[in-house]
Amino acid sequence: MWIFTAMLLSMPCGHATAPAQNNGFIDRLGPSVKNGGFSMDDYWVWGASVIRGDDGRYHMFASRWPRKYPFFAGYIFYSQIVRAVADRPEGPFEFQEVVLKDRGADYWDGRMTHNPTIHKHGDTYMLFYIGSTYAGPGPSPEDLTKPFSPEVTSLKGRTYRRIRIGVATSKSPSGPWERKEEPVLLPRPGKWDDNVTTNPAPCVADDGSILLIYRSNARDVGTRLGVAKSEGLDKPFERIRDSYLDFHVEDPYIWWAGDHYEMIAKDQSGTLTGEFHAGVHAVSTDGIEWTMSQPPKAYSRTITWDDGTTSDLGSFERPQLLIEDAKPVCLYSATADGPGGFVDMQRTWNVATPFKK
Repeated sequence: MWIFTAMLLSMPCGHATAPAQNNGFIDRLGPSVKNGGFSMDDYWVWGASVIRGDDGRYHMFASRWPRKYPFFAGYIFYSQIVRAVADRPEGPFEFQEVVLKDRGADYWDGRMTHNPTIHKHGDTYMLFYIGSTYAGPGPSPEDLTKPFSPEVTSLKGRTYRRIRIGVATSKSPSGPWERKEEPVLLPRPGKWDDNVTTNPAPCVADDGSILLIYRSNARDVGTRLGVAKSEGLDKPFERIRDSYLDFHVEDPYIWWAGDHYEMIAKDQSGTLTGEFHAGVHAVSTDGIEWTMSQPPKAYSRTITWDDGTTSDLGSFERPQLLIEDAKPVCLYSATADGPGGFVDMQRTWNVATPFKK
């Protein structure tokens, strides 16, 4: 169990009471839908976030980049956010459009957008994401094969270090989308999060305030999570915790469960769940102090499909939920075949896993 202590945060939706342990998150999941989700033959597809539009259809926002580039190095230069649509939460989803296109190297997010997460407050859809930029032509597929040339290594490092969190808004999931000219959260020189700000996990309260869990790369300890808050979409984000959350997870997703927050995230080392890159489930009354649920596992990389078969997947991560009527309806996960790791996969897609009725 891990518990963190910091100043308290005002609660959304009224006062929060201490949550009971939400035992067995993984047991609430039904089979994954083998012919659902979202994939594109010529692209790596990653990181799905779904919302039901005013049209009654389900709109998925996801990342894609051409398969001719290596998976991990390719996203840093060529990822873009796209939208797909389905009539059911589990899909299958059909590609509709590129949502956030290349808009030029002079913009902070001009050359790459990635890691979308879609939310709504009032009549405004909020698409949080990460972006980066670089000058000149992007590297070729041959440039991105190992070993990198010194020039490509330098460009890759500079582009990665420019990753920041942003938000785009629209009155419809079909757009048009208005991007902010600046990121919403910058790295802090000399602090633990002076490298990048990435993997946004916002929770929007009834009053419009936004709790934001984010990731950076802390020196000597690797990826860690931080906590910030904004009083509203047009207000600045301020850290409400100066230090990082001292546990090794990434890809958080958080939501408000009536009287407490809940989180699912990727177990980076496997020490929390007993399974490498499985999912962790945690709860919090204030968004700052987090307690791991018992049992802690939110999901496994070994999944059961709706036809009764099972698969040991190389990746099952970047978890996000569709929540309707204040209850989780479907889990979406970025998925890959292979034995595990970003260099061995041959195919990626987004899997939909409905919750049991």
